[in-house]
Amino acid sequence: MPTLVIVGAQWGDEGKGRIVDLLSERAHMVVRCQGGANAGHTVVVGDQQFILHLVPAGVIHPHTVCVIGNGVALDIPALFSELDMLAERGVGIEGRLFVSDRAHVTLPYHRLLDSPRAPQEGGRRLVTTNRGIRPTYVDKVARLGIRVCDLLDEERLREQLRTNLREKTPGLHFLPAEELPTEEALFAECREWAARLAPYVANTVTLVNRAINAGQNVLFEGAQGTALDVDFGTYPFVTSSNTTAAGACTGSGVGPSKIDRVIGLAKAYCTRVGDERPFPSLMEDEMDERIRRQGGEFGATTGRPRRCGWFDAVLLRHTAAVNGMDSMVVSKLDVLDGLETVKICVGYRVGDRVLDEFPADLRSLDSAEPVYEELEGWSERSTGARSYLTLPAKARKYLDRLALLSGVPICIVSVGPRREDAVIIDTGLPQYQF
Repeated sequence: MPTLVIVGAQWGDEGKGRIVDLLSERAHMVVRCQGGANAGHTVVVGDQQFILHLVPAGVIHPHTVCVIGNGVALDIPALFSELDMLAERGVGIEGRLFVSDRAHVTLPYHRLLDSPRAPQEGGRRLVTTNRGIRPTYVDKVARLGIRVCDLLDEERLREQLRTNLREKTPGLHFLPAEELPTEEALFAECREWAARLAPYVANTVTLVNRAINAGQNVLFEGAQGTALDVDFGTYPFVTSSNTTAAGACTGSGVGPSKIDRVIGLAKAYCTRVGDERPFPSLMEDEMDERIRRQGGEFGATTGRPRRCGWFDAVLLRHTAAVNGMDSMVVSKLDVLDGLETVKICVGYRVGDRVLDEFPADLRSLDSAEPVYEELEGWSERSTGARSYLTLPAKARKYLDRLALLSGVPICIVSVGPRREDAVIIDTGLPQYQF
């Protein structure tokens, strides 16, 4: 294979970890490009479940080199906890995990500024994972960030901490004096991090480009989903990084001409976290609860319940264009088994207009009424199918309609959580022979 980018085509939680794990069997290298410990990818291998937040999902394959790129907001204690978990479960990472020296570090004061106790600008609270990701990216853009390479330079680190504490302390006025971070305590903690992290630190721009130039299979693993992209998502109810295929380039140091294929992941339905966030295709309460229960729709990072909605073809056309998607994976088809009817959102009714394009403004999204197309459901189980023709006939009709309305061909259908629960439609995935 040349290079392959995996991105979420909805609001995240589409099952990227499971597909990255599947495709990593033939990958030489897997690169995580953006996001931080606010993302969670779940991989099921046999009777074991691995929940990963920073280490690429390809780590379960012992031959795969894993890279945490410059676009990632690096929560170092969370990374160490993950490495300890992998070691305890027999997954060795020595010599095959590399962390970009340009990645920005999430510091303790970032977590404090992102905590529920912190006052919000203008009185508006944006629901976050409280892991300090947003303040980390704010500092990156404001040119106040501390990068991994800075941790390894004591003089530079101390200077940056001193400057940043002067900048941050007024914003931490809600804390009692004894809870305020001090320069000495932060410096000592950062030096401890540096000592353990140093063996993994590398110029990953060179590392990744050398792998591509050598003809190796390189897979870029996105986090969250395109509808959460800071530019193209439902702003301001978005994440703080670029979750698109273009973000794979800026988050790893690889030029766009070196990306050969983009695959988007979409559930056979939609999910979203957060009650106040726009969600045009939200299901009725009873169906919402049924799909949440059948699909196990609770966040891998926060455990929060996800709201469930019908497949949104308006959103998919938008995310397909933004990413330049060549094909898509449809996950969790099996969750819809047994429904009498299934719906697809084909437009948004806003006032006296029906929109077939995804709007930028929240007012339109908030007031949008979904225009649905209904299809017959299927009573047969899709789990166990291993080829397209062995899927239930009405499920195939549903998938064909999703592809037509979205304008993107389907390459894989996931019908369960295990590695083998996959129907490979496009066996021509570059160099990935299943």
